Amino acid sequence: MPHISAAAALQICMLLSALPAQYLLSQWYGTDSTQRIQITERLIIASWSSFTKSYLSLDAWADHLKLWLSKTRTHLNVGLLILHFRNWYYGEKKTKTGDNEAETHSYFAESTHVRSPKPEYIQFSVGQVIFHKRFGYSGVIVGWDVKAKAPEEWLQHKYPPAKQGLKDTPHYRILINKANGSGKSTAYIPEEEITIIMGLEVHHPDMKAYFSGYDGSKYIMQPWLKKIYPHD
Repeated sequence: MPHISAAAALQICMLLSALPAQYLLSQWYGTDSTQRIQITERLIIASWSSFTKSYLSLDAWADHLKLWLSKTRTHLNVGLLILHFRNWYYGEKKTKTGDNEAETHSYFAESTHVRSPKPEYIQFSVGQVIFHKRFGYSGVIVGWDVKAKAPEEWLQHKYPPAKQGLKDTPHYRILINKANGSGKSTAYIPEEEITIIMGLEVHHPDMKAYFSGYDGSKYIMQPWLKKIYPHD
């Protein structure tokens, strides 16, 4: 049965208390006993009708249940909302394949394409805490691509001619630990620049959207994220 809110409980009390109050008024202002009885009967019928429509109706309880369910689903849906917003922001594109089927691509490990099977050469997993070897910040992995997927302009700026080969290596999307005070919120980095660390918790405003908890070695993915990375 759906939970009765404080506002609903107060309304019930007001309805129940209104009847004796109005009955007393009718005793004072009614001209005779017949009129008082008629007024009281009308009050009982009106109060009961209002109460049944609000709390004894299947439609009313269905509405309460829908509202309660919508609130419980909000936490699970927030991760998908963030993911879809970022897909739009970074320029999700649809390209036509040879057989004219639409295939969705997105940048920076934000694709909702299920990563299965997982290639053996992908060393790390979503939920693991990492340390950046060069820049010294920590963070948590929230996605990966088998090779860099980003706008060509970004890749050219990120990788000079001497490092062009890194574009074809696994890349990871990172939520950067706010405790580092680096000023950056996320990063998209190649596998060779990170190493895994244990026992360190990451603080970031989006953590609950991606993870439900921390077991001391890695973060536990939310169900929607686990569907994308079933082998991590």
